[in-house]
Amino acid sequence: MNHLLGCCLGLLFAGPALAAQTLTYEALVDGGKNAGHAIVEQGDDGITHVEFIFKDNGRGPETRETYSLAPDGTFSHYELQGTSTFGAPVAETFTRSGDQATWQSKSDKGSQTVQGTGMYTPLSGSPAAWSVAITALARRPDGKLPLIPSGTLTMRKVADAEVGRGADKRVVQLLALTGIGFTPTFVWATTDANPRLFAFIAPGFLQLIEKGWESDGNALEARQKQAEAKALVDLQQRLVHPLPGTTLIRNVRVFDSEHATVGAPSDVLLKDGRIAAITVAGAAPASADHVVDGGNRLLLPGLFDMHAHFSAWDGGLHMAAGITSIRDMGNDNATLQQLIADGNEGRLLSPHIVPAGFIEGESPMSARNGFVIKDLAEAKHAVDWYHAHGYPQIKIYNSFPRDLVRPVAAYAHSKGMRVSGHVPAFMRAQDVVEQGYDEIQHINQLMLNFFVDDKTDTRTLARFYLPAEKTAGLDLDGKQVQDFIALLVSHKTVIDPTLATFEFLHQRDGEMSPIVADIADHLPPDVQRGRRAAEMKIPDDATAARYTQSFDKMVEFVGRAYKAGVPIEAGTDELPGFTLQHELELYVRAGLTPAQVLQIATWSGAKYARVLDDRGSIAVGKRADLILVDGDPTVNMSDIRKVALVLKDGNAFYPDDIDMALGIKPFTPSLHVPVE
Repeated sequence: MNHLLGCCLGLLFAGPALAAQTLTYEALVDGGKNAGHAIVEQGDDGITHVEFIFKDNGRGPETRETYSLAPDGTFSHYELQGTSTFGAPVAETFTRSGDQATWQSKSDKGSQTVQGTGMYTPLSGSPAAWSVAITALARRPDGKLPLIPSGTLTMRKVADAEVGRGADKRVVQLLALTGIGFTPTFVWATTDANPRLFAFIAPGFLQLIEKGWESDGNALEARQKQAEAKALVDLQQRLVHPLPGTTLIRNVRVFDSEHATVGAPSDVLLKDGRIAAITVAGAAPASADHVVDGGNRLLLPGLFDMHAHFSAWDGGLHMAAGITSIRDMGNDNATLQQLIADGNEGRLLSPHIVPAGFIEGESPMSARNGFVIKDLAEAKHAVDWYHAHGYPQIKIYNSFPRDLVRPVAAYAHSKGMRVSGHVPAFMRAQDVVEQGYDEIQHINQLMLNFFVDDKTDTRTLARFYLPAEKTAGLDLDGKQVQDFIALLVSHKTVIDPTLATFEFLHQRDGEMSPIVADIADHLPPDVQRGRRAAEMKIPDDATAARYTQSFDKMVEFVGRAYKAGVPIEAGTDELPGFTLQHELELYVRAGLTPAQVLQIATWSGAKYARVLDDRGSIAVGKRADLILVDGDPTVNMSDIRKVALVLKDGNAFYPDDIDMALGIKPFTPSLHVPVE
């Protein structure tokens, strides 16, 4: 699932009420497909109404907002009603009377005394967005806008661009806003006395742009990429610590990822980003250019997240968690190629990226990443393009024509490529296994095998609600389930369950997301608040209990499948870093040992990403993508959060520095490599 839009929605505001007017913004996804709109009706009575509808990949929010503004340009009253991306009801109100501010949403409520300016931050606000904040910030001489319930928003201009043609031209400005979330948010605004939103662009995914100016979207996206690239280079340069020559790591316990065991204390010598030697602790000479005492910490291969949808600002969250390699499971092709190049050339704080080639079928509910095909010839062309660009596998998606699965899988296999994906609509998981899939993504796609027939359209929200409703009653000892597990074993089909992501199936409003529940106090307050919002429609306690039981059975299914011999990958498809940590804990809950789980997150990741000859284990000659961890995650999996040092490409990265740069309270002091 792509959570980019959901994250953005929790951060964005709506536009200001000035003179009576109506503004319309068109929402365009990859390829220029219209996926919705935001209509902002500003009344001369001081009240503004916003209708926001966004539908992509069979899901999306629908909201209506009403608000009025105080003299300082901040909300005096705000109200929102609608549904979330996955159909949960959303409702939110805010009122300020004098110095008293009061708010209530589906996830929280509160009141506080506010003296002077304070801007309420809507949890579910539409991306008709930022205009209130932009205008209010433009009036602030210090460039800072206090936020309600907490935090401070700042804004700086990073670029200009001219849009339009002939006499119908205007200049717009790209603004970077910080103080909400982990990283800056970039928005295009007008340059008049009361600047407002002109466009919000998530490169490679979404262009929300004022109607009539859609043809300028690509140029603005290109200019934004340039501006973001500079900011990303600056971030990389602040956080990378080159280790030229040789580096000796003394006195560490080496995790043998091939056998899931821990060895005796050792010294590990690195040279120019590769492992040069592994010796008994104390036996290696101390003549290296850099020497660090590991203090009996556990040395692991860098972790793999096998289900990412990488964006340029995700790298810090991955690296701070010790994730040095990811597999991108669907992205805009041009964007991903640039991200890979930027990472390889040191312009971007990034794990190594192994790409999977996204192929979707044409339909009204198509996702628009990668190639969207209509017939076998177009599908083969997509496979050829991915093969020529070094992709080791393809990923088939929801609207892919079911009669093409077998021939396309065979064609990809003839090129030496793996085949994975969602189960296309009107098929079952057992069908795609028999027709050539090497792996299946997501626990819901596996569970749907037992609940659908050839008339069930799983491109809709049914692909989430059916497993939530029905898995609770599934007999895991029954013949249907046991035969399916046996089929997976016989075909050596890998599963990428992304269990942690699917905890949203049973999360209720006001509850902290299980992904971050154990470490919420480390996160910025606005992130904590946003992570208390439910995504599914759960109307009562009985439904909540049933959905929780369904999720528990999904966890149990993964454990049973693994013990039966089904290979597992550790992937997320959610908030980078933190989600993988919780995913690994869920595998322990499923009955695996912590050492087996670490093997999945290292050796198995490298094996199925087809980079095992280069990384995934600690062996002489392999890439020195390594992490040092306090505690012992082979005994207590939660210790995987205590990453003290990350090594990648001959560089050191200190997780506490990265965390603090992203507004996160560090989990353990970093171990620094002494520099002469």
